[in-house]
Amino acid sequence: MNRKSIHHLVMAAIFLNLGLVLPFLAGHVPTLGAMLLPMHLPVLLCGIILGPRYGALVGLILPLTSSLILGMPPLFPNAVSMTFELATYGGIIGLLYGKLPRAIPFLYASLIGAMLAGRAVWAVARVFLLGLADVEFSFELFLAGAFINAIPGIIVQIVLIPILILSLQKAGWNKSREGVL
Repeated sequence: MNRKSIHHLVMAAIFLNLGLVLPFLAGHVPTLGAMLLPMHLPVLLCGIILGPRYGALVGLILPLTSSLILGMPPLFPNAVSMTFELATYGGIIGLLYGKLPRAIPFLYASLIGAMLAGRAVWAVARVFLLGLADVEFSFELFLAGAFINAIPGIIVQIVLIPILILSLQKAGWNKSREGVL
């Protein structure tokens, strides 16, 4: 295993641990934790910084690990559907950010594209999983779960992620995934 691979694995582990800690801190008030979407931030950052494979992998592992270790989110259907959602976030943002020019509008395009794709995948997973439990998942429930209840978290992501990425770039971490960014 080369130095770059080890570096990426360590960074992915850091993002995974951030994804475990942030919801734990916000989880003392479950409604607040669900609104702020704290697991999403490390996955999105991982996708940008380490690329689509690591972003998708961290997104895939994080909700299940959190559910099994910390008991939140509940395993079925929440953590299972979030697994598909967050894997999509990490993979799509990593893919888009890697292909588009390094400019603010394209960072936002990558972020919004990943957020929309992740929510669509979440809805499909939710329909399937709740169908297995013979529970209906209506369009109103989709809008509430994916957008209306998530507005504070969406705002946090749209504001905080570009600030963090720009700060890292100004600090000199802009090696386009050879180092960090």
